[in-house]
Amino acid sequence: MDTLLSLRVFAEVAEHKNFSAVAERLNISPAMTSKHVKHVEARVGARLLNRNSRNVSLTEAGAQYLQTIRPLLDGLSEAEAQLSTDSLSPRGTLRMSMPVWMSNPAFAQILAAYHQQNPYVTFDVDLSGRKINMVEEGVDLALRVAFKLDEGLIARKLGEVTFRMVASPAFLDSFGRPQSPSELNGAPMLAYSQVAADGRIKFGGENGLDVKLRPVLVSGNESILHQAAMAGMGFAMVPSWSAQSDLNENRLQAVLPKVDWPKLQLQAIYADRSYLPAKTRSFLDFLAGPNGITSALRDFSST
Repeated sequence: MDTLLSLRVFAEVAEHKNFSAVAERLNISPAMTSKHVKHVEARVGARLLNRNSRNVSLTEAGAQYLQTIRPLLDGLSEAEAQLSTDSLSPRGTLRMSMPVWMSNPAFAQILAAYHQQNPYVTFDVDLSGRKINMVEEGVDLALRVAFKLDEGLIARKLGEVTFRMVASPAFLDSFGRPQSPSELNGAPMLAYSQVAADGRIKFGGENGLDVKLRPVLVSGNESILHQAAMAGMGFAMVPSWSAQSDLNENRLQAVLPKVDWPKLQLQAIYADRSYLPAKTRSFLDFLAGPNGITSALRDFSST
């Protein structure tokens, strides 16, 4: 059998988790799709996929093997495209994962500006904020402010995300407006589970700020925390980027605006590939460029 074709079939099945869909996509029969996968397993001497009548999933060996061969297949595809067209332009679906707070007009403008320059790239964006396995799920790029790197992934820093403590005017009228950080101790907090699930905010070293609020709502979804703050449920620490319009319209008010609240690095996370697909590489460069997210974050950090 054609081993290169078998590798491509295996990679497609591993990422789409469906033999029939891949068979239709590649215009081969489901039986031949299965034969290609078995051919690869026979060559490596290991079971790469768990499959039954309902589900297909990668084994541990399969995930490791996919991570190894995917950059080779991507590099070969790019080389073939370059030879046939004399130029390689970004194209295809860019699968991304990013936090909910990035669903805002500023980031939408960045996507639109990139798409105008690269019309053959489409976006598939996951805003769930859940922990993902980028290799198994076929995610090209993840944007995160708090991320523990898995093996085989690398990070590119894009800029600092500034945070603000906010609350609704009605809540502050009832609770009072704190004049110092210590007055926040024991106050009701809407806590982001990935960073401060216990309500503690500590930064600045041994002599820095350390306050302990009382979580009344804990979630990994920043949107519900933001909405609960506007509903008057408590204090929330939110990115300046997502809070600015509500602060401007007085739906939220800044708490202790002169305090230097924490800053976190926004990172672009992607697989450590020798040959990044053009769609991924070009979008990364756009994000870090003069009209990308780096500039936008800098603008919001100065407001």
